[in-house]
Amino acid sequence: MAAAPPRFGIWAAVHGSRAAHHDPDEPDDATWARNRALVLEAEALGFDSVLVAQHTMNPYDPERDQLEAWTGAAALAALTRRIEIIAAIKPGLYHPVVLAKMALQIEHISGGRFTLNLVNAWNRAEFEQAGLPFPAHDDRYAYGREWIALVERLMRGETVTVAGAHFQVAEYRLRPAGTFRPRPRIYLGGESEPARALAADHADVWFINGQPLEDVAALIADVSRRPAAHGPLRYGLSAFVIARATDAEAHGEHARLLALARRDADLRADTRARTDQASVMFAKTDAAAARHVGTNGGTAAGLVGSYDTVAERIRAFHAAGIDLFMLQFQPFEAEMRRFAAQIVPRVR
Repeated sequence: MAAAPPRFGIWAAVHGSRAAHHDPDEPDDATWARNRALVLEAEALGFDSVLVAQHTMNPYDPERDQLEAWTGAAALAALTRRIEIIAAIKPGLYHPVVLAKMALQIEHISGGRFTLNLVNAWNRAEFEQAGLPFPAHDDRYAYGREWIALVERLMRGETVTVAGAHFQVAEYRLRPAGTFRPRPRIYLGGESEPARALAADHADVWFINGQPLEDVAALIADVSRRPAAHGPLRYGLSAFVIARATDAEAHGEHARLLALARRDADLRADTRARTDQASVMFAKTDAAAARHVGTNGGTAAGLVGSYDTVAERIRAFHAAGIDLFMLQFQPFEAEMRRFAAQIVPRVR
């Protein structure tokens, strides 16, 4: 049986620019109006998914706008018809009963197109300034493990009674459930050992941060060896795309964005000071900051080059096991259109 073709998604502009905040070609705009227009256009262009990252306050600059993930996802569910809507969730911000009910409601609004992306929070300030606990890295994953096990059962419509280390729930049952499928799909992000183990036990899709092909292949090989509770895992990759007619033009644009990103050095330093030092994502990002732009690995995935070069690299990642490419662009709308017109036909 032939492998399914790759799927392509976009990161919603939940906190504005992904590469540089001083780009005259890219409005640093995280408003609902911009995100609504962006996602509707992405759907019209044929993109398969949108990821709505969760932050209650802007992680880079508290003076800047920040789209709220779950209310935004609910609104997008009502406005769209085909695109998969992925809302990120940090377990420490929501009780699992409340979150499971919200997930089922958005699943119902969307007609079975909703998924949640479980992430281990990295921004200490988001929790500590609200008076919420922010345990150590591995303790957050232990909490998240109990949390997602409960959410998963509730999303299936089971009657749940649990007396755990963190939650006590008695005969709780949510409706409607199972209208379109057994439960919404579960994505999981994170590359630490606790994240890999949790992905095997509870996820349908494991998200990998942007990085070179050989590193991605090694991560997939490690996780695919583990018994998966819900059948073989699928894999997603975050990547920032810069595609042009020639390799030289693409690398020139990359150099332009790198130069602009250097003006954000103070913002990055402030963000890093609020970041959990155990975060694998930020350890990799710090090491690559001088050579790459974008969040969650960005251009480290190597999708910078001519249209043919980028298409070839996507095919190589797909052959290594990547099913969904979750993409960033800048300027977002113009480059998203370019990708749909020039890259997707070459890949498919």
